[in-house]
Amino acid sequence: MDRRVFLKRSFLVSCLPAVGGVIDAAGMGAKGGSKGVGRGKPHIVFILADDLGYGDVGYFNQRSKIPTPNLDALAKGGMVFKDAHSGSAVCTPTRYGVMTGRYCWRSRLKRGVLGGFSTHLIEDGRMTVASMLKTSGYHTACIGKWHLGMDFPKGSDKKTDYSGKITHGPTAKGFDYYYGVSASLDMPPYVFIENDRFSEPVTRKYPGTGFPGYSRAGDMGEKFSHIKALDQLTAKSAAYIKERAKGDKPFFLYFPLTSPHKPVMPAERFQGKSGIGPYGDFVMQTDWVVGQVDKALTDAGIADDTLVILSSDNGSFMYRYAETDADDHVSKPSMQGYKASNHTANYIFRGTKADVWEAGHRVPFIVRWPGKVRKGSYCGKTICLTDIMATCADVVGAELPDNAAEDSFSILPLIVGKDKQFSRGGVVNHSANGVFALRQGKWKLVFGNGSGGREKPAGKPWSKPYHLYDMAEDMRETKNLIDDKDCQIWVRHMEALMKQYIDQGRSREVPKSH
Repeated sequence: MDRRVFLKRSFLVSCLPAVGGVIDAAGMGAKGGSKGVGRGKPHIVFILADDLGYGDVGYFNQRSKIPTPNLDALAKGGMVFKDAHSGSAVCTPTRYGVMTGRYCWRSRLKRGVLGGFSTHLIEDGRMTVASMLKTSGYHTACIGKWHLGMDFPKGSDKKTDYSGKITHGPTAKGFDYYYGVSASLDMPPYVFIENDRFSEPVTRKYPGTGFPGYSRAGDMGEKFSHIKALDQLTAKSAAYIKERAKGDKPFFLYFPLTSPHKPVMPAERFQGKSGIGPYGDFVMQTDWVVGQVDKALTDAGIADDTLVILSSDNGSFMYRYAETDADDHVSKPSMQGYKASNHTANYIFRGTKADVWEAGHRVPFIVRWPGKVRKGSYCGKTICLTDIMATCADVVGAELPDNAAEDSFSILPLIVGKDKQFSRGGVVNHSANGVFALRQGKWKLVFGNGSGGREKPAGKPWSKPYHLYDMAEDMRETKNLIDDKDCQIWVRHMEALMKQYIDQGRSREVPKSH
């Protein structure tokens, strides 16, 4: 499908049908002869970009000046979701939701994000998508940015003992293998972790720097390099795919990227390539990473046996400046934003990362599964990244217990073109400071009097006046309908539904057979 046609379609359209007739949710056979899918289970690769905006991907934004050929090819080879959302407008809460299928505001973290030295957030004993897939016969790996806390060893001086063993990290949460960094690349400690050990001695102090290479001062490994980190993680992921393709079981690779989040430090070969500043160059490198993963799957002969999902943990951190402003990121790279004439990282949406407005949590979402997903298809149903867990369970035929994935709904029917079988409760979004929004159908109700993040006024959670938007008619969120008499029935309904979701501790209903 031509990208311009795709962009003109209503975001509430139904999914186009998939190829290949009836496909059962459990035991889906993938085309091809890979040993790993001999029992009908595909390999699963989930790439989670860090702060990649909806408008950063060329396929989603025909006005983008940033070349994204690999992301575009992934989209053309599968299905794109136009109304996909992260559970939060910032990093850690979204990742908690991805891993557990549960909104993070139900955990101890009610606002903001964790730091690089924070203790583990995922509760002991809680099922994760990795532990579920591991029980279902998968080898599981996480390579990249964790940002869900882990417990570092302490010395007698109560400082981090970089020679000690880390506990409650990814390998304690269902992953057979982990390689990456504890949090964002702008947060110390700047050192890779492999499984439950630091990969090298921490012998240096990083001084910190301003935007675009923004990163805080702190401890740093003796060979660690911010600018090389993304390439190293990409090489690790490609090597993992090559090795596991030889195995006798399917694998799940969770690849949470460190880009294009700050520090905006594109590799030298990408510097100046976009023509719109370091951020554009870094998005180009992020696109290249996707291409490398695809190449690794193709070279290993398992591309047709692999379900690939790509999304972002929240919207872009780049602001939108007025056309009357003298400069932006193009003319002055130290500026964290663009004029719309140069680039719209968050497409037409209001706000930025951290906000409860659409730019904070409307994210690109692409699914490719050869033989199961129709090439060039699209879907306008509202979904959330918490849905990853239930979807993976559905794909492999696993049953989720009542005390897991409380806010996760399988989107498998949408992926395979059976959209009439899809049923989902409302999607809850959450801002950096804890403002809730509930999306149901075309209606979005914001339970606060501001953005909850960076756009002024930030407002406060549960403070009135609330905001109500008709997202079918007003995706830019320009007309607050909260005082419209004809809309009051929807306001009351959604207030009651939000209360229900909070009080009952879940939005996914327990099957009646239970």
